[in-house]
Amino acid sequence: MNDDQLLRYSRHILLPEIDIEGQEKLLAARVLVVGAGGLGSPAALYLASAGVGSLVIADGDTVDASNLQRQILHRDSTVGLPKVASAARALADINPACQVDTLPARLAGEALAAQVAQADVVLDCCDNFATRHAVNRACVAFRKPLVSGAAIKFDGQISVFDARFEDAPCYHCLFPEAKDVEELRCAVTGVFAPLTGIIGAMQAAEALKLLIGCGKTLAGRLLLLDGLRMEWREIKIPRDPACPVCAAR
Repeated sequence: MNDDQLLRYSRHILLPEIDIEGQEKLLAARVLVVGAGGLGSPAALYLASAGVGSLVIADGDTVDASNLQRQILHRDSTVGLPKVASAARALADINPACQVDTLPARLAGEALAAQVAQADVVLDCCDNFATRHAVNRACVAFRKPLVSGAAIKFDGQISVFDARFEDAPCYHCLFPEAKDVEELRCAVTGVFAPLTGIIGAMQAAEALKLLIGCGKTLAGRLLLLDGLRMEWREIKIPRDPACPVCAAR
């Protein structure tokens, strides 16, 4: 690291669990963030400010005025722009040394597989089950740790699915893929603005711990937040031995 980096990341370096070695791991890391909305916004901001060397932001939507209530990457001046372009602008202001690659599309198929294969950690910050399950399958296939978050109304959840370990459950073990699952969208049901910040920031924290190799992650555990009461519950996630996604791993 040069002198500017030593100063910028000095508060990380002071932590013995991170130190210079851990910060250098962050500088060399590549993180894929799927979704630049309510969750992806705080997650990406914290990853960039913490010194992750390369961020890939994937989102096919454009910025709408209704996004500004909670999607803190975006500004009134970027309404109408692709979300990834708005995100790249904000992240450059936070940390111009962070390389930001933008993908203005919903990742699927070979494109998704290629991006997951190159990533060190993947963050699921999307808002639909089809993409969540596709991301999970790719992470299992390439044995990449997945940090999954969700927020709707006043309820949030977060977990880590670490396919590098044989006994680790995957997202499908917790939420089996089904065509008749009812999806709740914030456009219809609403979402409490700070809730997305809480969950998205926690996703960034889990990703940073995975990259550095410090602490204990949420692998095998699901945290549920009742934002109205500000109460957390923890649920252990067992691996499904018959899971069609990860059983053959």
